[in-house]
Amino acid sequence: MLDVRRLRLLRELQIRGTLASVAAALHQSPSSVSQQLSLLEQEVGVELLRKVGRRVQLTPQAEILVEHTSAVLERLERAESDLAGSLDEATGTFRLAVFQSVALALMPATLSILETEHPRLRVTMTQREPESALHETWAREFDLVIAEKYPGHNTPWHPELDAVDLTTDEVRLAVPPAGRRFGDITSIAGAADAPWVMEPPGVASRHFAEQACRVAGFEPDVRYETADLQAQISLIESGHAVALLPDLLWLNREPPVALHRLEGRPHRTIFTSARRASAHSPGVTATREALSRAVAEGRTRA
Repeated sequence: MLDVRRLRLLRELQIRGTLASVAAALHQSPSSVSQQLSLLEQEVGVELLRKVGRRVQLTPQAEILVEHTSAVLERLERAESDLAGSLDEATGTFRLAVFQSVALALMPATLSILETEHPRLRVTMTQREPESALHETWAREFDLVIAEKYPGHNTPWHPELDAVDLTTDEVRLAVPPAGRRFGDITSIAGAADAPWVMEPPGVASRHFAEQACRVAGFEPDVRYETADLQAQISLIESGHAVALLPDLLWLNREPPVALHRLEGRPHRTIFTSARRASAHSPGVTATREALSRAVAEGRTRA
C-alpha cells in the first residue's frame, strides 16, 4: 500500500517546483522531504526524480502517480466534507484569502456574523492578489478565496475549483475634488495628460485600466504604483493622480474624491472559489452565507 503522505509530497513538488519550497510550505526540512521521496521511490520500484542542474524533475512515472494522488486527495477531502456536513456545525480553523477592497468593505461585517452564529469556527484571513490566491487554494493552502473578474480579463482556471458569484460593482474614474488640480477632469479621454496611480503590473485591475486608456487613445502616465487602495485614494484626494476605482470601496464610507461613470458602465464581478470536494462543507457554506449577508447589509446602509 502506497503512503498517501509521501504521495502528497510528490504532488507538492510538482506544484511548487523545488524541494525547498515544498519543505517551507509543509513546515519540514528539505532533507526530510528528500528522504521521504527516496522511500517512495523504493516503494514503487521506479525512478521518480531526476536532477536537472540544481533542481529535480519528475519522471513520466512520477507524473502518473501525481495524477492519481490528486484524485485520492480530492476523494479524501470530499469524505471529510461529507462527514463534517453530517454534523451540521461549522468548527475548526477556516483559512480565507481575500484582496484589499473586500477586506476593507466586507470582512468586518462577515467576521461579526460568523463569530455570532458559528462561535466554534476559527477564521484566519490572509490578503492575497486573486491570481495567486486561486492557485494557493487549489494547492490546499486556503479553504476559500474571494477573487475578482474585470471585463476583458479572465482569471486563472483550475478544474478542481468552483466559482460562485458574490456581487458586482461599477468601476468609475476617480479624480480629485472640484477646485483641486485635475479636479475638472470628467472622462478617461480628459485624463490623457494627468498622472495615474495604478496597482502593479500583472493584476486584473491594472490590465483593465491600461486597456481603458488605450481605447481612449493614449498610453497612461502611470507615475505611482501601489497595491494599497487607501494610498491610491490619498493620492487622488490630494490632487496628485487619477485612477479607476471600484464602487465597493465606498460601501461603508462617503467617497472623498469625485467619481465619474465610464462609457458602457463597466462592472467587475466578485466571486468566491473553493475546491469542489469541500464546497458543501459547513465552513465554506457558513462563510459564503455570511459574505452574502454582509453585501446585502452594506447595500441597505448605502
